[in-house]
Amino acid sequence: MIGKLKGLIDSYGEDFVILDVGGVGYQVHCSSRTLQSLPAPGEAAVLSIETYVREDQIKLFGFKSDIEREWFRLLQTVQGVGAKVALAVLGTLSPPDLANAIALRDKAAVTRTPGVGPKVAERIVTELKDKAPAFANVDPAVVSLSGAIDDSRAPRPVTDAISALVNLGYGQPQAAAAIAAASRSAGEKAETAQLIRLGLKELAK
Repeated sequence: MIGKLKGLIDSYGEDFVILDVGGVGYQVHCSSRTLQSLPAPGEAAVLSIETYVREDQIKLFGFKSDIEREWFRLLQTVQGVGAKVALAVLGTLSPPDLANAIALRDKAAVTRTPGVGPKVAERIVTELKDKAPAFANVDPAVVSLSGAIDDSRAPRPVTDAISALVNLGYGQPQAAAAIAAASRSAGEKAETAQLIRLGLKELAK
C-alpha cells in the first residue's frame, strides 16, 4: 500500500494532480483545498496517500497532512458518505474547522459543502460527535453545552439566552461559546437576562 508520495508536480486535472516520482506519474485525487495549496508544475510536493484497491482499479487520494487523511477515513464511516463526499467536505472545511463544527453540532457549517444536504450533515455531526472533540480546539465546556442543547438537556435560561443571541444575529456556535463562559462566571442559578448581559460582554471582548 502507498502511504506517502514525494515528487514533482507534473500537471493538474479538475480534481487530481499528476505527481512525478522518479519518472513515474501518479494520478492522485485531492480535495479542492489541497489542490489549491500545492505548488506550480515542476516544483516539489509531498502528499499523504490513501490507496483504494478495487477489482477494476487502483485509486490514490492525496492529502497535505496525516490529520486530513484521518478525517477522510472518519467521514467515510458515516452512512451515505463515500470518497467523493468526504473530499468535498474537506474541500469546504479545514480539519480544525470540521472538528469544531462537529464538536459544536454546527450542522449549518457542514451543509455549506456542495452536495451535502441537511440529512447527511446531521449524520456526520451525530455519528462523529464522540470523535471530534479530540481534534477540536474549542473549550470542552462549550462542547458539553452544545451537546446538552442538542439533546434538550440544557437548562431553560441557558437555551433562552443562546436563542436571544442568535436572534441578535450571532451564529449558534458563537452564541453557545459566549453563554458557556457566562454560565461559568454566573453560576448554575443564573437567570436568562443575566446570562444574555454577560454573554454580550464576552462577545465584545
